[in-house]
Amino acid sequence: MTGLIHAPAGTLRGVPAGGAATAFLGIPYARAERFAAPRRTRWDGELDAVRPGPAAPQPRASRLERVLGPGGDLRQDEDCLSLNVWTPGGSGLPVLVWLHGGGFLTGSGAQAWYDGTLLAERGRMVVVTVNYRLGALGYLYLTPEFAPANAGLLDQIAALNWVKENIAAFGGDADRVTLAGQSAGALSALALPRHPAGRDLFRQVILQSTPTGVRPYSVGDAAGIGQILLDVLGLRLGDAERLRTLPLDDLLTAQGEVVRRTARPHELAPPFHLVAAGGVPADLTTGAREEAPTLIGTSRDEARAFLPQAAAELTTRLFRDGSLRLAGQARSAHVYQFDWSPPGSPFGACHCIELPFVFGNLHAWHAAPMLAGAEPAQLDRLVADVQRAWAAFVHDGSPGWPAFPHVQHITPT
Repeated sequence: MTGLIHAPAGTLRGVPAGGAATAFLGIPYARAERFAAPRRTRWDGELDAVRPGPAAPQPRASRLERVLGPGGDLRQDEDCLSLNVWTPGGSGLPVLVWLHGGGFLTGSGAQAWYDGTLLAERGRMVVVTVNYRLGALGYLYLTPEFAPANAGLLDQIAALNWVKENIAAFGGDADRVTLAGQSAGALSALALPRHPAGRDLFRQVILQSTPTGVRPYSVGDAAGIGQILLDVLGLRLGDAERLRTLPLDDLLTAQGEVVRRTARPHELAPPFHLVAAGGVPADLTTGAREEAPTLIGTSRDEARAFLPQAAAELTTRLFRDGSLRLAGQARSAHVYQFDWSPPGSPFGACHCIELPFVFGNLHAWHAAPMLAGAEPAQLDRLVADVQRAWAAFVHDGSPGWPAFPHVQHITPT
């Protein structure tokens, strides 16, 4: 594909990404004032889409760094609503839209872990990764009058609308969009079809390691956490408007204190995440038939990423039970369990361990402790197997194994 395209949102110049793929990076899909709903954006003239946009403001290190390794020195800014597109060229291609994980507190669609070059080339698809607001900036709830609930989810809806309106210019088919996410990104992907504004924006969904045991906060609980933030800052509810102009560093420091005050043993729910308001139901795993074809799965030892000696029952309660329940409610579901881990690894087949193989960017994971001791040949085989299955699902709605109740155990062939 040529490095210059004309999309409805404006003209963009991309950059060769290796092989036949072209990358268009840091594309602004919306703008938003602090705590406000996102607004569509477009530009005049030619936009140089050659550099990823900044990550949402966040702590400098992920709580899973001891498992994943460093995630890179992410440039951060509140003006963070951008996406990245990788395309192999052509037309009518299926589209994968990726929502990153990070516990609604950390991460970016622009991290090297999620570079879409190999997946776009090998899978003959257009790959899109999304930045959305995190932490208090994305999920603070005080009152309906102060700000809309779930601003980060509204960002994702804005990104999907941008894809619907613009992806044909990159060779993608807006009627063949697969929404995919891992961890917090998967929980978001589960919430989106239940939100009135999130329906009809994608055809099928991939849910990787969905923390189904983490339910959206009730309005009362979310407002209580918001009050803790105000308390940390020495503010009353009547002073909440001051949050809109508070220095960002002060807000992030207070957010960190709220994380510490609300931490509970063996619980993974962050203080700022989905709220059962504005179209998000209180329970995301029951009460609705999953109409979209679904690829859903967990890793064998999810919880060992958080607690090295975690018993299997923690993994089952927080991840597996709800995923199987969702599969049983789906019109069409294919289920996997990722079982591989390096010999003798203390982390086992932990949370996030399948990510290197979906995107295939093994070089970006060279310092990941969860992969330490792995044989390079095994890693390459897993990349080939996983990318083949994920691409088959994106193209045809089946990864190549029987539908649920069959569960495919993924290990190197």
